[in-house]
Amino acid sequence: MQWETVIGLEIHAQLATRSKIFSGSATTFGAEPNTQASLVDLGMPGTLPVLNAEAVRMACKFGLAIDAEIAEKNVFARKNYFYPDLPKGYQTSQMDHPIVGKGFLDITLEDGTQKRIGITRAHLEEDAGKSLHEDFHGMSGIDLNRAGTPLLEIVSEPDIRSAKEAVAYVKAIHALVRYLGICDGNMAEGSLRCDCNVSVRPKGQAEFGTRAEIKNVNSFRFIEKAINHEVQRQIELIEDGGKVVQETRLYDPNKDETRSMRSKEEANDYRYFPCPDLLPVVIEQRFLDEVRASLPELPVEKRERFQREYGLSAYDADVLAASREMADYFEGVQQVCGDAKLAANWVMGELSSLLNKDNLDIDQSPVSAEHLGGMIQRIKDNTISGKIAKMVFEAMAAGEGSADEIIEKKGLKQVTDSGAIEKMLDEVLAANAEQVEQYRASDEAKRGKMFGFFVGQAMKASKGKANPAQVNQLLKTKLEG
Repeated sequence: MQWETVIGLEIHAQLATRSKIFSGSATTFGAEPNTQASLVDLGMPGTLPVLNAEAVRMACKFGLAIDAEIAEKNVFARKNYFYPDLPKGYQTSQMDHPIVGKGFLDITLEDGTQKRIGITRAHLEEDAGKSLHEDFHGMSGIDLNRAGTPLLEIVSEPDIRSAKEAVAYVKAIHALVRYLGICDGNMAEGSLRCDCNVSVRPKGQAEFGTRAEIKNVNSFRFIEKAINHEVQRQIELIEDGGKVVQETRLYDPNKDETRSMRSKEEANDYRYFPCPDLLPVVIEQRFLDEVRASLPELPVEKRERFQREYGLSAYDADVLAASREMADYFEGVQQVCGDAKLAANWVMGELSSLLNKDNLDIDQSPVSAEHLGGMIQRIKDNTISGKIAKMVFEAMAAGEGSADEIIEKKGLKQVTDSGAIEKMLDEVLAANAEQVEQYRASDEAKRGKMFGFFVGQAMKASKGKANPAQVNQLLKTKLEG
């Protein structure tokens, strides 16, 4: 039987506010356990929450960026459940009246085609604390630093049909929240976490299958692996005569498997009701207009501009606009050298290779955009060849200065004097007289192969400094003559 996968994702983005959503406690990552939890976060009697206006602003930014409906009136509710790291006994979230309604996000698939993924809603809520199991023998510790940290939960429609599509969607959300400056997107620190709702159904069937939810997957690679494993598990289960049960599962990356965590709760299990401590939030049009005016150029707009303004291919524009930092770096290089294609090639080639090798982000690059742009200028004005440029780039990465300083210091300036190149070529041909005779006695096909030998000898003799185009042109004239 042919099976179709149906996936819906819930992404929890930690908002980049300096304080928590309902208290003045800091949200800095990595602080000593329980040093960033106030009486409000601890749920002490008599304390009252105060809504962080910046969290509301950030949620509206996201809503406008996905062309969603922003609720004029949204309401916070209490989601009641017991867990040791939830000291109040409930989580303050939004249920029936979320701040962001229906919207969409267009993603680019591996074959370059675009697909629109519907977004059902995005709502504000507070994070819970964290249970620590490693350092306590037979017991668990509780760290409440994270309790009350503002989250935006982004819920997609079940429009995703494969693990690769799911990863493309999460990457698009990741890029968008970083462009907007509302989340740092650091998945290793838990700033962006994903719950994957996965089901399968026979191809052609309209009705959805029973779904399982994989909780808190925190890397693109694990999202793909977890979904693929869960799809296979469900198909094998059904084909063996079993039934998929609605449940919450965890992905174990060490064993590359999902395992059951608990049966999946329904909304009524949480006994949602409007929070009596928080008034409904009313979003005025003036406030929305201010937020709209503050929106940056978004990834889709930047990709289109890079193609239109710089003549880049759709692929190049997509790669360079994938993150705001990468796009800014590329434009910095382009402004210095004035050649978008060369700038794109070096940023996507040598620079990306260097960053990947050293596991660095673009904003940690040892080569500044100004220095890379300056080096490309020296390629364009024939001061250095492309081959020498790689040596200059390595020296810049090692902190040896700008391209001009390195070229001067190491004597790497390209030889473009025709007389000097001709003299050097005469010496090369004299030293390889036998090969010259063979070349002249050969047919056109064999000459093509032998010509590369002479070019190699010439570049070796010039220590790579001779202008390659001039070497080719003068060499061909001398050999033919």
